[in-house]
Amino acid sequence: MDRREAEARFAALVRENRFTIAVVFPLIGALLFVVGYEAWVPTWLARNPFLIIFGTLVMRTPLVAGFAPLVDRRAGIALIMLTAYTYLIEFVGVTTGYPYGDFHYVLELGPMLFGTVPAGLPVFFFPLVLNSYLLCLLLLGPRADSRFARFAASLAVVVVIDLVLDPAAVALGFWTYDGGGAYYGVPLVNYLGWVVSGAVAVGLVELGFDWRALRDRLDDCEFMLDDMVSFVILWGAMNAYFGNWIPVGIAVLLFVGLRRIDRFDFAVFRPTGTSR
Repeated sequence: MDRREAEARFAALVRENRFTIAVVFPLIGALLFVVGYEAWVPTWLARNPFLIIFGTLVMRTPLVAGFAPLVDRRAGIALIMLTAYTYLIEFVGVTTGYPYGDFHYVLELGPMLFGTVPAGLPVFFFPLVLNSYLLCLLLLGPRADSRFARFAASLAVVVVIDLVLDPAAVALGFWTYDGGGAYYGVPLVNYLGWVVSGAVAVGLVELGFDWRALRDRLDDCEFMLDDMVSFVILWGAMNAYFGNWIPVGIAVLLFVGLRRIDRFDFAVFRPTGTSR
């Protein structure tokens, strides 16, 4: 079986299980987070880092299947550089407080490199950048021809996504900021840090991939943004549970954006699926 056939089979598997991947898994994840937080079940079950990574990997499969055919040598180098950068900026952040503010992990999300940074960090970080870039390619329409527009819009969405993610993660006790912060326990400097780190990450995606090829792939691959669907469901639900209503409102806006580009319609999450 050659690469093209393997990619086609993988895409078919994702397409046939869209509802399970994009809706059921995040709902189960939200339920486990709640029962774990309330200590209704043993911590080793509800907050098991390997189960968290497994569930996250499953929810990432639409993104992986969507990008796989476009990963050539240039894109591969960009992804390797992005991986290295992900570890570097997080290690610097944890050990120096720059650029996100002083914080540390409370829950070890799988094996920790040097006892500091989760080994699975790219699994959590990549989608923030890649989904933002894909979403903006669709939302910008003809304006996507402008590199500045693509870069600025994608960076803005990266920060917006973290406005949803960080408050819920802090409330769940995944990590904490020393001294807390004005935005649901998150310091505002964290988001300035995301402007810095996100700019480099978006720049690497811009240099590594042909945006026109990505835009064509989005037309052919109806599930490519299902990972963002999962994100909205999981982290929107968690913020609602903790009463973090501003992040919930932002999640709703992301929902509206996905609806606008016809990527968030439960009616299309059929077992058989269809290509556009």
